[in-house]
Amino acid sequence: MMAARKQLSLTAFLMRHGHHVAAWRHPDTDLVSPPFEVYRDAVQRAERACLDAVFLADSVALTGAPSVEPVTLLSALAAVTSRIGLVATATTTYNEPYTVARQFASLDSISNGRAGWNLVTSDNAAEAANFGRERHVDHAARYARAREFHDVVDGLWQGWEEGAFVNDKAGGRLLDSAKVRRLDYRGEHFAVSGPLNVPPSPQGKPVVVQAGSSETGRELAAATADVVFTAQATLADAQAFYRDMKGRVERHGRAPDSLRIMPGIFAVVGTSEQEAQDKFGLLQGLIEPGAGLALLGRMIGNFDLSGYPLDGPLPDLPVTQDGQRSRQQLLTAIAQGENLSIRQLYERIAGGRGHFTVIGTPEQVADQMQAWFESGAADGFNLMPPTLPGGLDDVLRLVVPELQRRGLFRTRYEGTTLRSHLGLREGK
Repeated sequence: MMAARKQLSLTAFLMRHGHHVAAWRHPDTDLVSPPFEVYRDAVQRAERACLDAVFLADSVALTGAPSVEPVTLLSALAAVTSRIGLVATATTTYNEPYTVARQFASLDSISNGRAGWNLVTSDNAAEAANFGRERHVDHAARYARAREFHDVVDGLWQGWEEGAFVNDKAGGRLLDSAKVRRLDYRGEHFAVSGPLNVPPSPQGKPVVVQAGSSETGRELAAATADVVFTAQATLADAQAFYRDMKGRVERHGRAPDSLRIMPGIFAVVGTSEQEAQDKFGLLQGLIEPGAGLALLGRMIGNFDLSGYPLDGPLPDLPVTQDGQRSRQQLLTAIAQGENLSIRQLYERIAGGRGHFTVIGTPEQVADQMQAWFESGAADGFNLMPPTLPGGLDDVLRLVVPELQRRGLFRTRYEGTTLRSHLGLREGK
């Protein structure tokens, strides 16, 4: 079930220091410059490379490096860019739909149609205490709320019809009130009157991104998402996920090509294989055991693994109620399939966190991306640079030109909105 598009979609998943858990300790990592300056430089470089979008994750609890609220940051970045898409995460568990609809519609307006919302249900149990809860909302309840949350947000975005602005100064009529609809939504979780007080952008409405790969996450994405970011470690797993998601989309009455499936890729790039391995080895040598263990515990479902020997096997863990079930299944399968100790497992995921990992030359990285794209495993990739700025520069300077030489990626933007970059219809 190969997508008809001839070129890849590429987004850059940016983290303040990079994706490797030890990136902040790298000799070239800038720990002093203000976050806005670091992100501004990275996003402008990504735009010069013609990437579809940049993507910022979010957490509403301190569980690692401090972060900046992403919609605020992307609004500032919209003013210093002109084409690249701007995608931010906002949780449906600890937000209200009118607020999220208004924030992303505003970002979409400010950027002239370049905004995307990454819909998540929060996999970080530490967030609950910041919102008056003694414990995190369980998996099933989070997803039930998320589906209704999306429906409210989408309904608010669609409340403005074409021609709503009359702009009749002489007649004293700014709006045609008949073309601005109230939502009047009443459901199990929300009651929202509307209408939204932000008009639509040139792309109609923001792009919706979803990242869950559990059964409930897949169903939510098939029904609601324009793009799926997914963690797939092998080609076979990625092909199976791709087939499954395209089939689900059709069962929801949508065209298969209306959903872009974009696995994350953690690529360490060197001008030679040895240089790439040396770069990776440097980062691996900087991993602090406490940081590696904390990362693994959170990624595998918010479990405290500190009571287990680092060089012993991963213990049998119950199905997580607080974290990502798909990621728990993935990491458990890796540990069991490769007979890894706890230490070896956190070293294994210290960079890619279970995502597709490639260490090699630009040609070798491009070969793998092309193979996945052409064999029905991906419509594109979410680039996860190991360090910032160096790891991102390696991909943009070495891999992207190789993909362009092969005709697999654009050399210039043809449209102005994120939907046009992704080859998606305008949002209605």
